[in-house]
Amino acid sequence: MASEEKVTQDASPSSENGRPKPTPIEVTHPERVDPKAVRLLREPPWKLRLTIEGDRSYLKVKVVRAAPLSQPSRYVCFLDGKDEVVCMVDDLSDLEAGSRRITLEELDRRYLTSRVERIESIRSDFGVSYWDVQTDRGRREFVVQDVSENAQWLGERRLLLIDVDGNRFEIPDLDALDRRSAKFLESVI
Repeated sequence: MASEEKVTQDASPSSENGRPKPTPIEVTHPERVDPKAVRLLREPPWKLRLTIEGDRSYLKVKVVRAAPLSQPSRYVCFLDGKDEVVCMVDDLSDLEAGSRRITLEELDRRYLTSRVERIESIRSDFGVSYWDVQTDRGRREFVVQDVSENAQWLGERRLLLIDVDGNRFEIPDLDALDRRSAKFLESVI
């Protein structure tokens, strides 16, 4: 009997209580997906779902850009609940109108970026900078930890800042800033 128990334990992994552990189900995603077959819906209204017509459905998905800085209007990925890529769409115009609208709404929500128009003040303490700025969405205050790590140059005169909460602030053209704002920026960049 002891050898029989050993065989059983070797054949199926067990948890601490001696019961067999459930074997995870391996999920495979389709290799190629026709973008016209992708259907997005919100059901319930706060949960995004994806159906590939004639194939399968996903109860929880996210929409992300594969190249958010260099190709923001192309290469959109749909991720499942485990953040694995279900499929990628090269061009949003290939999606049907309703799915394209939902995709754009999700991308706008995920990649919300405020454009900095004027810098009111910047204060730095021990590698942390405290910003008070005027943006296209109104006045904002935010904190950037280690500007050298959280500022990305998107061109010679274009700068993207990411604050401690993951919010994005873009200065589209450094030359367009007023003199006072430029001096504040020079003090931290």
